Order: sequence, then C-alpha cells, then structure tokens
Amino acid sequence: MSQSEDTPAHHRPIRSFVRREGRLTPGQQRALERHWPRWGVEPGHGPLDLEALFGRRAPVTLEIGFGNGESLAQMAAADPQRDFLGVEVHRPGVGHLLQRLEDLGLDNVRVACHDAVELVREQIPEAGLDCVQVFFPDPWPKKRHHKRRLIQPAFVQQLRRCLRPGGRLHLATDWEDYARHMMEVMTAAEGFVNTAPQGGFAPRGHRPLTKFEQRGQGLGHGVWDLVFQRTETDTPPPC
Repeated sequence: MSQSEDTPAHHRPIRSFVRREGRLTPGQQRALERHWPRWGVEPGHGPLDLEALFGRRAPVTLEIGFGNGESLAQMAAADPQRDFLGVEVHRPGVGHLLQRLEDLGLDNVRVACHDAVELVREQIPEAGLDCVQVFFPDPWPKKRHHKRRLIQPAFVQQLRRCLRPGGRLHLATDWEDYARHMMEVMTAAEGFVNTAPQGGFAPRGHRPLTKFEQRGQGLGHGVWDLVFQRTETDTPPPC
C-alpha cells in the first residue's frame, strides 16, 4: 500500500519535491539497468562507509538535486582527487548521469535516487562531508508552498552534522525571494559563518553553468550564490 493510502495526511512528511517524472528514454533506461550496480547507492538506515563506497579516502562533496547530472559530471572530471555523491529523485536525470559517467570513465562519483532529506538523516555519517552543494532547488514561489522549500533551519542543522569542521555549504538560486529566504536561514543558523565579503552573496566561483541556470538567464533572472562554512569549534546536536 502506498504512503498516501495508509498514512494520515497530518503525519505525512512535507516533501521539497514533486515527482514530475517524464518518460525514460531508451538510453536512460539502459544506463539504469547496466550501470546502477557500479555507481548506484541504495536507500538504507545506517551510515554509509564513504571510504569503502569510493574505495579510497578523499574529500567528499554531496550534491543535492543534480538535475540531468551534466554539471556534476563536469566537476568530477575536473577534480579527480575529490569524490562526489549525487542525489536526485528523478530517474531520467539519474539515467542521464550514469551514461555520462560511463562515457567519461569516471569512478569518483556515486549516485543515489532518493529523498535527500532521508539520505542526509539516515545515511551520511557525522562530519563525513567536505562540501554540500544545493544548486537551483525548486523555489516553490507561491507563499502557501514556502514550507516545502528545502533550505529550512532544521535541514541546515542536519547538514551541519554531516559537514566536517571547516566544511562548506554552497547554495545557488535564480529566484530572488528564495535567495533572501536562504540568506535569512543561513545567517541565523548556529554553527555557520558566511564566507563572502561583508557577509553578502558570494561570487559564482568555479561552479559550472547548469541547465537550470541557463534557463533562468534566458528568462532574465539573476543568480545568487551563498557559501557558508561550518565553524571549526562547534559541536552540532544529534539528530
């Protein structure tokens, strides 16, 4: 039975996404069938052994909501000394990324097709990450939907637990209202400090241009980046 059938509405978690999944192309379907055993990470209820997962000890970046995976593949190819764990709920994007990993011969990426909130809460070990990236999450522009926005105080504290001291949380959006919301949440967040000059928005830096960013630019949207660092001496509370 599905959750919608056996779970009372007031007990259902608030999701930051809706599965608007289109049809898988034949290539995406083949990539999922052939390559998931190599690069895929199954949902679970215990912390991942990241060194065992990647077969080495290296800084790990978690990217939440990688879309079609093109920018994630670019980052992984450009930085082979770093490992990347990408999580995305939409299977066509996962299939596309798996095919790109095969095309590029990359072994420093692992892929989860799962709710990022659950992945962070249940599978990311404490202080296991060097960086978390959330680029162009769904802005949920209508006020009544703002509770669905991913960047909320409770989730930020979960990310804080997963980041090593000194680790970075890099956010980006092309919706100005969401950018202000992110800044308010992060400025108030315990255990984080803004890395940008004068505590404002950050430069884009080496972040690749994403499909969603290109779309936003075509619509005349601005782009706002925020880079916050977990402070060195704080001890986050347990989840």
